Amino acid sequence: MLPIDSCMRKSYSIANMEHTKIALAKRVRGLLALEDGHCFPGISVGFEGLSSGEVVFNTAPTGYQEIISDMSNAGHIVAMTAPQVGNVGVNPEDDESVKPLLRGLLMREFSSRVSNWRATEGLDDFLLRHKIVALSEIDTRSLTQHLCAHGLKRGVIAAGDWSAGELIQKAKEAPRLEEMDFVDQLTVSEIIEWSEPKTEVRDPICSKKIVVFDFGVRRSILRSLASLGAKIVLVPARTSAADVLKLQPDGVVLSNGPGDPARLKSIAAEIAKLIDCIPILGICLGHQLLGMALGASTCRLPFGHWGTQPVRDTRTGKIAITFQDHSFCVDPQTLPPEVEVSHVNVQDGTVEGLRHKNLPVFSVQFCPASGPHESAHLFEQFLRL
Repeated sequence: MLPIDSCMRKSYSIANMEHTKIALAKRVRGLLALEDGHCFPGISVGFEGLSSGEVVFNTAPTGYQEIISDMSNAGHIVAMTAPQVGNVGVNPEDDESVKPLLRGLLMREFSSRVSNWRATEGLDDFLLRHKIVALSEIDTRSLTQHLCAHGLKRGVIAAGDWSAGELIQKAKEAPRLEEMDFVDQLTVSEIIEWSEPKTEVRDPICSKKIVVFDFGVRRSILRSLASLGAKIVLVPARTSAADVLKLQPDGVVLSNGPGDPARLKSIAAEIAKLIDCIPILGICLGHQLLGMALGASTCRLPFGHWGTQPVRDTRTGKIAITFQDHSFCVDPQTLPPEVEVSHVNVQDGTVEGLRHKNLPVFSVQFCPASGPHESAHLFEQFLRL
């Protein structure tokens, strides 16, 4: 016989599923079509329209709002491998950007019932407000297996009356990620001093001025730096090294962002001019650009790292669970002798971090401010430089 609390949880779960089924029965049907001809039917729970992008799968067990609003996901259609999405709703404090640029969201089961005291609206309302096409009842397990076996694919997500053949053709004609420029669309237009009234200085390590290159920066990165006492100045992605040095910063952070780093060689060239002058921390896309600035090249991963990934520190051997969202990585064979690999991916051995042997310059492929907090100490490590 089950304990009373287990029975209550089970009955609530059944009631929740029934509530969701009734709600979904009234929704418009939709379809995900991949460029290779594979199609996955679903039911619309977002904006009714059509959108194209590279289809990726994200293994994070939660945090869908942060994933949707993360600029690193711009240009992508994200499939969540977590079985249920939407049950904690949405709230403005957890947004990573002002306006999400996600091309589409896919989920196995959408929960129309919200149960979280911080929620101010449901996920479906959030998706409608930002005009994001989203489908529930997708066979995300089959989709994930297909992408693992055949690599990431361009796709079209549509809600409404569309034929499969028409959508497959549109997927074939969609631009590839390597052909798309995002950073110039996402970055700030001018140099600004960033502050947020609600950010609490919990552990003031320093009051240093930190210049942050905005390639699509997560708010959580800025909040993490500010919570340690840093004064933050955001600069446009294509700010020259000379203009950065005129600001007389104590350190430079290269932010996350979407797209192929190989398209940003001019930015990497300006970063190279800063390496001998000032402490630098690179994060995600910033890590890849720092690698390029140090003389390395980048390459594409078969299906990228999206969601939680185990990473090993090469000095200590300790393993941390990290949050990632990228399709490119630094090629370790192209690193100069003065740069060492500081972190590696436990699952595939790819580069997850770099460290200059002689200068206060390092980077990580993952985001210390998002998801698990096992790597949050890297911000403190940088500020103590």
